[in-house]
Amino acid sequence: MSSTKEGLIGLSDSKKTFSFKGLFKNNYFLYALSLICFFLFWELVAVTFGKFLPRPIEVIDRVVYMFGHTLAGKTLLMHLWASLRRVFIGFAIATAIGIPLGLFMGFNKYVHAVVKPIFDLFKPMPPIAWISLAILWFGIGETSKIFIIVIGAVVPVVINSFNGIRLVDPDLYHVVKMLGGNHRDEIIQVSFPASLPAIFAGLQISLSMAWTTVLAAELVGAREGMGFIIIQGMNLSRVDQIIGGMFVIAITAWMISAVMTYLERWICPWKMQLKK
Repeated sequence: MSSTKEGLIGLSDSKKTFSFKGLFKNNYFLYALSLICFFLFWELVAVTFGKFLPRPIEVIDRVVYMFGHTLAGKTLLMHLWASLRRVFIGFAIATAIGIPLGLFMGFNKYVHAVVKPIFDLFKPMPPIAWISLAILWFGIGETSKIFIIVIGAVVPVVINSFNGIRLVDPDLYHVVKMLGGNHRDEIIQVSFPASLPAIFAGLQISLSMAWTTVLAAELVGAREGMGFIIIQGMNLSRVDQIIGGMFVIAITAWMISAVMTYLERWICPWKMQLKK
């Protein structure tokens, strides 16, 4: 009798495990369902209005074709690397400028008083507005494109580095003083660790801005890069090439963002502990 009851309990537990309610509470299942619904809707619209929108399989075929065939003497991976190289160089320069500048603005009221008015003047200007000046100053080579990336990527880094310092709980400084620490200890043991999550948030936004600006820069006078692939798709009336380039950019940006998230968890794990 007891074994029969145990079997019934095990059967009921297995039913609970594979219930639809459990599936809809699973994030990965919902992600997959969302993507499937998106591609089905895309397929439906493409079949209905095929002249204006290619089917998903046609976009995939075009992307695969570009992997093995050249466009302006370069394959898709070569064009992707050209954009990535510009993004990484511009992002590195923006980080080297933005983090120290934001931290100094947060630490020193005199630096803040001098820099903030000038920064507020340039902050609302869209990076795309600098394209004409960049071409006049540096020509249509790599320097102008990296300059535009730096202009777009430096703003989020400065803002978040500054806010990361300004929003540190003052009680933490009092604790360091009570334990006999000096100003240097406050900076090393409180300011830097407490501001790191905000700095990483700024770096994530900065990377997104770097991608946006590099594509805008590559649409003007570039002979390589993902922006060049998209503009060539427009010139050749290849909508599948345009959308394929957009998807490659999106997947690449998502992968870079995932790496940044992993680095954040590794460098400042206390943020994840606070979230829990």
